Amino acid sequence: MSENKSELLRSLERAREQPAREPRWRSARLLLAAAAFLAALTGVWLVLFQTPGPSAAQAPGVLRDPPSSATTDNAAPKSLEPASGLVASGYVVARRKATIAAEITGKIIAVPVEEGMAVVEGQELARLDSTLAEIDLASARAKMAAVRAGLDSAKADLADAERIFERTRSLQSRKDASEADLTRNEARVAVLKAQKAKAQADLETAEIEVRRGLEAVDKHHIRAPFSGVVVDRSAQMGEIISPLSAGGGFTRTGVCTIVDMDSLEIEVEVNEALIRRVTPDQPVQAVLDAYPDWHIAASVIAVVPTANRDKATIKVRVALLQKDPRILPDMAAKVTFLGPKSKGEPG
Repeated sequence: MSENKSELLRSLERAREQPAREPRWRSARLLLAAAAFLAALTGVWLVLFQTPGPSAAQAPGVLRDPPSSATTDNAAPKSLEPASGLVASGYVVARRKATIAAEITGKIIAVPVEEGMAVVEGQELARLDSTLAEIDLASARAKMAAVRAGLDSAKADLADAERIFERTRSLQSRKDASEADLTRNEARVAVLKAQKAKAQADLETAEIEVRRGLEAVDKHHIRAPFSGVVVDRSAQMGEIISPLSAGGGFTRTGVCTIVDMDSLEIEVEVNEALIRRVTPDQPVQAVLDAYPDWHIAASVIAVVPTANRDKATIKVRVALLQKDPRILPDMAAKVTFLGPKSKGEPG
C-alpha cells in the first residue's frame, strides 16, 4: 500500500514539473525565430539601399565613386591620379558642323557627294539649274563689249579732235585760221571728252553687271565652306531647294551636313558644387562607351561660364589630344579629371 502511495506522489511531482519546462522551451524557439527574422531583414536592407544602381553610374553628368586601385593604375598615367574621384559623363561634339544650304532658290540637277565622303573647302556639293543665270551673264557680257567699243570710238574721236584743235591753234597764231575755227574745234574737244567720260562710266557699270552675273551663276554651285566629312545627305536631284522654308511644302532648305573631324571635343556637365575641382588645362582621361578599354588622353579647354538652373550643372569643354577615326560625333563618353599625385607616393 505504501509503495502505491509513493508511486502516486512521484507521478504528481512529474506532472507539476512538465508545465514549468514547456514555457522555457517555447521562449527559446521564439527568440531564435525573431533573431532569424532580424538577420533576413538586415540583408534585404543592405541589398536595396547600399548597392548603387547601374542607371546612376551611367546618367550623363552624374558623378561616381572613385574607381578601384587596379582600375586607376591601368587608366591614369604614373604621375597623375584621379582628382578626388571626379568622373563625369558627356558626349563627343563637333565645334565645326554645318548643314549646307543654297543662297538662292533653284532646281537641283546634281549632288556629287554621299555620306561618309571626305570633302575639301570649296568643293562642289550640289549644282542648281543655272540656265537663266547664264543667259543673263551672256547679256551682261555683250553689253559690256558694246560699251567698251563705244569707249574706244570716243577715245579715237577725241584724239582726232585734239589733233585738229592743236593744228588750228597753230594756224591761228600765224593768222592762217580764224578765231571761229579755233573756238569750234575747242568745243568739239570738250564734247568728246564728256562722251569719253560717259563711255568710261558705262563700261564700269557694265563690268559690275558682269561680275554680278558671274556671282549669280556661281551661287548655283553649292560648295563646302570648310574641309570635313559628309555625315548626312538630305537633297536629291530634281528637288527644289530654297534658303527659306516653304511652310509645309516639299522645298528643301539644306543639301547635306558636313563635320570637321579635327574639331571634335567632349562636352560634359559637372555638378556646380564640384566645379571648383576643375581648372583649364587640367589633364583628363576619356573613355568612350563604344571602346571601354581604350583610354584617351585629353585636357580641359574651358569651364563654360554659365550654369544650368534646372540641373544645377556647369558645362566643361574637354579637348581630345589624340585624333582617331574611331572617334565620332555624338558618341557617349566618360571623363576622369586627373591631378598631380600626392607627396610621398611612388612616381
